[in-house]
Amino acid sequence: MKINLAVLFGGKSVEHEVSVISAVQAMASMNKEKYNIIPVYMTKQNEFWTGEKLFDINSFKDIPELLKECTACVFVRSEGKVQLIRQKMKKFGSNVISDIDVAFPIVHGTNVEDGALQGYLQTLDIPYVGCDVLASAVGMDKFVMKILLKDAGFPVLDCCRFSSFEIDGIEECADKVESKFGYPVIVKPINLGSSVGISKASDRDGLIKSMENAFEFSDRILVEPAVVNLKEINCSVVGDSESAEASICEEPVQASDEDILSFGQKYLGGSKGSKGMATLKRKIPADITPEQDEFVRKIAVDAFRYLGCNGVTRIDFMLDMSDNKIYINEINTIPGSLAFYLWEPKGIKYAGLLERMIQLALKRYRMGEKINYSFDTNILAMGGSFGAKGSKR
Repeated sequence: MKINLAVLFGGKSVEHEVSVISAVQAMASMNKEKYNIIPVYMTKQNEFWTGEKLFDINSFKDIPELLKECTACVFVRSEGKVQLIRQKMKKFGSNVISDIDVAFPIVHGTNVEDGALQGYLQTLDIPYVGCDVLASAVGMDKFVMKILLKDAGFPVLDCCRFSSFEIDGIEECADKVESKFGYPVIVKPINLGSSVGISKASDRDGLIKSMENAFEFSDRILVEPAVVNLKEINCSVVGDSESAEASICEEPVQASDEDILSFGQKYLGGSKGSKGMATLKRKIPADITPEQDEFVRKIAVDAFRYLGCNGVTRIDFMLDMSDNKIYINEINTIPGSLAFYLWEPKGIKYAGLLERMIQLALKRYRMGEKINYSFDTNILAMGGSFGAKGSKR
């Protein structure tokens, strides 16, 4: 009997379209003999839809027309199992679309990759692929990630953190950045990916403009010193806290003289947008020394395990060519295209990578079932009255 696998993608995120690309790409590579794949598309209004048309990337060119051929749906837990049911109930016949055995979220960005969707799946008590609620939240919040990694001795750049309520005092924020770092600096929203809202500032006017731009995408931003003589190195990790391994390292290649890889360079660089991050120009393996390669791969695995990650992540590093220092830039808990292109050079096909991720989800669920989350008691059946604070009177 096939395993019913729900693939969730889309959602209320600025990386909505990237999620669609990654999910359609992954579903095409999944083992159809073992899994009954149920696509669940989340609109930008967080409505859930399912249907066969969702397997075709070309269907997403006209979302309203696509949804006319799909079924609005919701997840419910009933009688010890999770089911996907019609949102608009039929008067006759079954309203159950399918039982769901495992959920596979392939989502990017705020509201979906940051622990929100993972918390929903946790509440449904269903095995789900990828990082849990805490690791997802930490991975999305660049500031929290820096604080945790720095405290554990991992190499990260220092930064300044600002909140949107400080926007009226943006001149004072600029003063703080100038006194701490000078120029140039990088300004970025705390909880976004895909280079959205990120820019470089080389003077005060540019800094204020960059901060205002970043605040349009997040209520919290951070500013860090720019690595002038920069080489970017990315490394993927697969596994869990118990055991993990690193992929081959890659070096993204700039398609222009821009200082930061743009959204377009990452996802629209090829002739076929459906290839997602696979279209980005890159050097595989990265043009670094064997010692640097070993350092990056070891630090990637150590950081992955320290943060309690699960499934596949991609950790992005910065190599300062001026002094050969290497810093962790960020961790992508659900990387674009699931970073499959970093595993193929090691002989791991995309289908095999997806299978491993699903098995890791099932392993975590089995381990979770051994933990006691409640006591076999009911204080409400003891009788008497209880005060507002819960003490018996």
